Amino acid sequence: MTSSGTENVVELTDELFEKIVEEHSSFVYNISYRMIGNPDDAQEVVQDTFLPAYRARDRFRGEALVTIWPYRIATNAALMRLRKNSHKKEIAQDPLEVYHKIDRPDWMDAPDKTALNNELSVEIQRGIEELPEDLKVAVVLRDVEGLTNEEAAETLEVSVSALKARLHRGRVLLLDILADYIN
Repeated sequence: MTSSGTENVVELTDELFEKIVEEHSSFVYNISYRMIGNPDDAQEVVQDTFLPAYRARDRFRGEALVTIWPYRIATNAALMRLRKNSHKKEIAQDPLEVYHKIDRPDWMDAPDKTALNNELSVEIQRGIEELPEDLKVAVVLRDVEGLTNEEAAETLEVSVSALKARLHRGRVLLLDILADYIN
């Protein structure tokens, strides 16, 4: 990384790019899976993210954080795949597949609590999949993947206030979608 004046210029060497892929491919997969709901499509989004990013690495100017750059590409790739597959949207139905994708509870939890947590996770994922794209991506980036408001806004190329508005609308709509389950 070199600096000239106030402008930071980041040279994305092959080694640095490889490190970015190693450190962020699982996060990119998680974002994609949460947005699309299909593990195969999510894996393709990972490829759709890093291959073009590698080819364009010499054009990276350091205007965004190096880590935000693949998130932005992944979000756009997932949205494109979501639009492309909107007519054949698939929700994982295999209980083992769903089980492997969610956080495992503490082994000390009672079986009934574990079952309810697993069921709730599935319902939340189903609800997220029903959200409109702009709200879905805001909720996934901020609430599911834990990006800060600033990181999520930069990833989406919107202001923090616009992100907060989308996030609020997404959360309210998600609560509406899950109302029957919650009651």
